[in-house]
Amino acid sequence: MIAATPEPPYYAVIFTSLRTEGDQGYAAMAERMAALAAQQPGYLGAESAREGVGITVSYWRDLESIRAWKAHSEHLLAQQTGRSQWYADYRVRIARVERDYSLETSFTAEAGDLAR
Repeated sequence: MIAATPEPPYYAVIFTSLRTEGDQGYAAMAERMAALAAQQPGYLGAESAREGVGITVSYWRDLESIRAWKAHSEHLLAQQTGRSQWYADYRVRIARVERDYSLETSFTAEAGDLAR
């Protein structure tokens, strides 16, 4: 499902990962983290896919909301377990979203609009 996000600007946290073998409690924790993130102030939505490499993008109103989520006690535990058990490698990228358009709105996103 594609997250419904507000008009920019807002922020995206892009988490790309390579998993280790076996579940080791990963699925339950991933489900818990998704539900918990959705309760956090500033959370706007998320999208996730896994086909070899996993990519989860969460959207946030501002950098302060991202910092608060990173420091949440349950999320800290998940991060620690991820480093020790679930991930062979990962990378986190934080980006400011400047433009946002969809299939429905792409007819208005002509070259001149994108240059702004």
